[in-house]
Amino acid sequence: MARTIIVGIDIRDLRIAKTGSKTYLEELCKQFKEENNKKFKFYFIDTFFPVYTGTNLFLKLVEQIRFFIWKQFSLPIIAFFRGCDIVFCTDYFVPYLHLGFTTIPVFHDAFFWEYPEHYNKYWLILFKKLGVAAAKKSAFVVTTTFYAKEKIVSFSGIDPEKIIPVYEAPKLFPGKINQENILPAYISEKLSHPYILHVGTFEKRKNLSLLIKAFHTLINNGYADFRLILVGQSSVKTDMDDSDTIKKLISRYELGDKIFMPGYVSDEMLQSYYHRAFVYVFPSVNEGFGLPVLEAFQHDVPVLVANNTCLPEVGSDAVVTFDPYDADKLFQKIKMVIDEPILKQELIKKGKKRLQLFSWEKTSSHLLQLFENVILNKK
Repeated sequence: MARTIIVGIDIRDLRIAKTGSKTYLEELCKQFKEENNKKFKFYFIDTFFPVYTGTNLFLKLVEQIRFFIWKQFSLPIIAFFRGCDIVFCTDYFVPYLHLGFTTIPVFHDAFFWEYPEHYNKYWLILFKKLGVAAAKKSAFVVTTTFYAKEKIVSFSGIDPEKIIPVYEAPKLFPGKINQENILPAYISEKLSHPYILHVGTFEKRKNLSLLIKAFHTLINNGYADFRLILVGQSSVKTDMDDSDTIKKLISRYELGDKIFMPGYVSDEMLQSYYHRAFVYVFPSVNEGFGLPVLEAFQHDVPVLVANNTCLPEVGSDAVVTFDPYDADKLFQKIKMVIDEPILKQELIKKGKKRLQLFSWEKTSSHLLQLFENVILNKK
């Protein structure tokens, strides 16, 4: 009888992560807890110390030192004493030293290489010198799409055979909710109009200025009843943040009464925003996966995505694509979905079918098979 495979899951990132990366780790932990059986035993390993997420430069430096100590000393020692066969980390960094175990990191994207100006130079050195070196020693490197794999291979020097794309899945929202009562009255009034939806941080790569320009053209071409809802808020990294540009465009085009920015919202409220949306538009010029595509599919919302990066891979034939550098082309695609109800219904139908290929059960199953392969390859 095969022995139990012991896997240590680094969950320290739950104290720091937001949006997609937090969803990824949370949902996998739920799945792994259900798999604690004779074949697998999971330890969810967390730090004993508080994690700093503020903006003070000195305290941020202290936090980075703590992170290094956690990854390279505390985590491997804890994993060793718990008899782990595998240490799985979803935040790029794994221990360089293997104390009787092997490692599997998750690289969600290649942003460290593509946007080095957005990261602290010492953090970049740590990633490139130690993070990548540790990944090269790992059994596998998990990533989110074939597009992300291609980018990581081109930058990292990691053996392509070791990089395994494993698709994510949408956030598991609560069950059916009372759509009329979940939102405050002043918000419900704003949403009585048909609206275009975007969910995500206001980073420059999200390309929201293009969406605002296309929306302005839409309003001026006979669709003044429409609204634009931007769920999210400013990036914590000031050099990545595009909030000022967004606000200036809204002011220049006098769209303050037609564009609504509610900030980050609860899962229940987010579900309401999706439920009522006329169309979801994703103009980003770079993504690792793009979970909102699947979240929109969940809520029977047609989706338009930029025709580059991973978004066409995730959406396949269930999305309409557009040039993310041409606001007029985006306007034309939005207008097309508004004017052609048959197209809208066809996109919704295809979205439901496409969504069936993605679930956290499937993501977990793929990862569990990788864990088994690691042990088999060691024999």
